[in-house]
Amino acid sequence: MQALKYKPQALERRRHQRVKVVLLGRFMLENREEYPCQTVNASPGGLAVIAPVIGRMGERVVIYLEHLGRVEGKISRQFQNGFAIQLLATRRKMDKLASALTWLANRHELGLPEDRRHERVLPRQTGAILQLPDGREIGVRIIDVSLSGAALSCTDQPPLDTRVTIGGTPAKVVRHFEGGVAVEFTRQLAAHGIGDHMSL
Repeated sequence: MQALKYKPQALERRRHQRVKVVLLGRFMLENREEYPCQTVNASPGGLAVIAPVIGRMGERVVIYLEHLGRVEGKISRQFQNGFAIQLLATRRKMDKLASALTWLANRHELGLPEDRRHERVLPRQTGAILQLPDGREIGVRIIDVSLSGAALSCTDQPPLDTRVTIGGTPAKVVRHFEGGVAVEFTRQLAAHGIGDHMSL
């Protein structure tokens, strides 16, 4: 499907100012298939995400985002590596989203330490080896990483609670999702150590 470029008139039609905010989540298309995603920007009326799969124009999408929870809308624009949706929400839901986005924007500007602990980043190098307790090694792709854990794309999913090692860092499998697993580090990384531990 050919990606469409941003159009100035589309920007002018927006009724709500969008803020740049990076939130991780998962979205479900009408065929009920789920994929990971990450927001580029968001407003109470719509949001843009980067994603491995782009749905059809007008297709209904349900997205679960950290800090914002469940949102629903229709794909209104496509661009390279992602899409934008127009949210379908009640006035009350839109007010709640506005409050949450204001908080998130202020949190980012202030760099609050309690939130940096949970902030996730996209590593420069995504290839990694996940080592299992029996010595077996699985090639994985790092989707994102934080001080406390990482999301990994892999075809072989170790059972929950399996003790693993990734990039020399001990971790435990805490969640399965389609096409991968989430791991929690046994000990939190130092704030400056994400690049050191995850550049594999």
